[in-house]
Amino acid sequence: MPIRAVFLDVYNTLAGFHPAREEIQAAAAAQHGLILTNEGTARGYHDADVFMNEQNRTRPVRSMPPDERGRFFAEYERRVLRGSGHEVDLDTARRVWETVRQQEYRLRLFPDAIPAIEDARKAGYRVGAISNMGQRGDSLARDLGLDGRIDFVVTSLEAGAEKPHAPIFLMALDRAGVSAPEAVHVGDQLDSDVMGAVAVGIRPILMDRYGNHPDYRGYPRIASLAELQTLLSRLNRDG
Repeated sequence: MPIRAVFLDVYNTLAGFHPAREEIQAAAAAQHGLILTNEGTARGYHDADVFMNEQNRTRPVRSMPPDERGRFFAEYERRVLRGSGHEVDLDTARRVWETVRQQEYRLRLFPDAIPAIEDARKAGYRVGAISNMGQRGDSLARDLGLDGRIDFVVTSLEAGAEKPHAPIFLMALDRAGVSAPEAVHVGDQLDSDVMGAVAVGIRPILMDRYGNHPDYRGYPRIASLAELQTLLSRLNRDG
């Protein structure tokens, strides 16, 4: 069946932190006597984000009481720091995480996001975003400057479930008005994005902005949204 809809993950696919996550972490860690490298922070975030997605599969972080959520993010931060060679205890990691949270930062679209969305819509695709963020889709769209530029945004708050669970993908299919084989989902996490999409019959595309999966061969892989339109044309041509 031809592709009629394109779904896009938000964090690390459409948008990243501004200032960059490497800058945020380096500034926070330095206040605790820890020196980070950009390469190490990227490695650490990869491990930490896998940890978060594994947690969301069994018990969503958003459902945890404050104390438990604090312990989770201490472990998350410990994995970020480990990427630069720092093995710290949970109390130290918690203090660094609290310093990270005190900094001013926000999500900002990557430069390739709007052009890719516009190209896809001009080509006749319905384009939506799927995010595990705990706010409503219309609010997230406004915050990112996507209001009026994208057809819809679906979040875990609205769906009542995080990726990789089916309800959030099914809600996106309903909003797009297509069947699963008529949709592709682009995301950076092998578990929540790729396998979550596969589980409901949506064709996945792995977004690998940071080169974490250079040898990946399971499904199509792109390193930039600038590659998306060419890939969609090839997928529709090859069937």
